[in-house]
Amino acid sequence: MINPQHLLDQAERLLDWPATGRPRQADIKRAISTAYYAIFHAVMSAVADQIVGAGRRTRSLYVLVYRSIDHVTLRMLCQEITKSTLAPKYRVVAPSGRFHSSLTLFAERVIDLLEKRHACDYDPLLRVSKSSATLAISAARAALYHFQEVPADHKVAFLYLLVFKVR
Repeated sequence: MINPQHLLDQAERLLDWPATGRPRQADIKRAISTAYYAIFHAVMSAVADQIVGAGRRTRSLYVLVYRSIDHVTLRMLCQEITKSTLAPKYRVVAPSGRFHSSLTLFAERVIDLLEKRHACDYDPLLRVSKSSATLAISAARAALYHFQEVPADHKVAFLYLLVFKVR
């Protein structure tokens, strides 16, 4: 399994190289991208653990569920969660008709990190500072913290919404 904390540690190491001078743009951009992927893998693990079970991580069914999550679905659900009022189709699934504030904070950071990752991965003219990458890594660590703080019933609803289409 990919450990999100290890990805964040790797992102920080990318910013420390070279010993003298400034990190290369490729390293800074990769650090931001890696920070986002730490969050993405945490979500994929949480979904697969919820549906298949953490004790079955070596099974092909686990991989099937793990790989079923895509960036667009995650972004769209996070955008919905950050709205002041959920759409009715989400409101009926969310405990108490809305999601916990920790999940909202998590969703805000996911959206921001995904936008930064897209810019870093696909804009060849983009120049990014080391401090921007450091902030992105901190935001990813904060997102993981918020995700861990989400009450179980809210987290389960969120994870199921990532897998199952609401009609």
